[in-house]
Amino acid sequence: MTGNARELAESFDLERLTPEFYANPYPTYLALRENAPVKRLPNGSYFLTRYDDLVTAYKSTKAFSSDKKKEFSPKYGDSLLYEHHTTSLVFNDPPAHTRVRRLIMGALSPRAIAAMEPDLIRLVDGLLDAIAAKGKFDLIEDLASPIPVEVIGNLLDVPHEERGPLRDWSLAILGALEPVISAEQFARGNKAVQDFLAYLETLVERRRAKPGNPERDVLTRLIQGEDNGERLTVKELLHNCIFLLNAGHETTTNLIGNGLVTLLYYPEEKQRLIAQPDLIKTAIEEMLRFESSNQLGNRMIVEEVELGGIRMQAGTPVTLCIGAANRDPAQFPDPERFDIARTPNRHLAFATGAHQCAGMALARLEGAIAISRFLARFPNYTLAGEPIRGGRVRFRGFLSVPCIVG
Repeated sequence: MTGNARELAESFDLERLTPEFYANPYPTYLALRENAPVKRLPNGSYFLTRYDDLVTAYKSTKAFSSDKKKEFSPKYGDSLLYEHHTTSLVFNDPPAHTRVRRLIMGALSPRAIAAMEPDLIRLVDGLLDAIAAKGKFDLIEDLASPIPVEVIGNLLDVPHEERGPLRDWSLAILGALEPVISAEQFARGNKAVQDFLAYLETLVERRRAKPGNPERDVLTRLIQGEDNGERLTVKELLHNCIFLLNAGHETTTNLIGNGLVTLLYYPEEKQRLIAQPDLIKTAIEEMLRFESSNQLGNRMIVEEVELGGIRMQAGTPVTLCIGAANRDPAQFPDPERFDIARTPNRHLAFATGAHQCAGMALARLEGAIAISRFLARFPNYTLAGEPIRGGRVRFRGFLSVPCIVG
């Protein structure tokens, strides 16, 4: 097994992944952590798998930059995809990152999120009513996907009748972040940015003419800016609205889908959560750790740095493997065990440091309400066919999970 693990680590190439890896990347992550935790890939970049190394990268913003202009230029050229991914919050360094994040966080205060709970419960219960009426349902299409689309749509006050294309746009844009993309994926992602921008221009124009309540309407808050006069440029405004809709959608869909499927594979933990529903908060954290919705992050080294005895030069891209770090035995005792009461559980599913996910409290609330109310209503749900994975390495989730209520 040790020889196989060493061979697995030596041959690993993020640009040449196998179907077995997409189905279950964790044996490869284990092999890398043990044999090549700071792995030099064939393209010259580094792949990090240890928890402590990821924390170092997240917190050392001067050495590890989030600015993606240099990295994305050869991949996207002079395209709308390039413009989007180099303007959005997540791919920028301070001070630009700080300025945009402060505006967004102002609209995602604990009080604002608490005020969303009654509407979120109504939304989930309505979806569960529809599932009960059908009997056979798809966990992603009928539950996991509609929730974040509606929640983020509400945050930006997107009219309900205009939310139809949001999921497809999101999947196309985020799909173009994969390590290797085809010409078709590039074209689809670029067209999605184009269509998204065109829609948002009209939405922003309408909102400028008729502002909403900036305490609840994130778009109005972003348009109006801060009291000190700080505002986003038009380009920053539009692209960060796309970012908000995408970031809040894909990862929360994966949290709900991954969580409920994982419970089926660990029936004792499923019964434990049904018997002790007050464990939902720690259960959500374990779902985020065990099957992280977002598996990879990226940084660019901007000044020479050493990790694990390896010196990495400025100008070198680095991939931060969240999925591997969240199963590092140096941080998590018995990390391959799924334990809904695990504590402490300082996972990196939402990153850490300056770039810690701005919407993590909202994602946790969505996941807790969706999963707890689903289990209370359908404790005997079972699979009605083989779940279909999304076929991506960066975002780990399902495209389809056929189920019956049981």
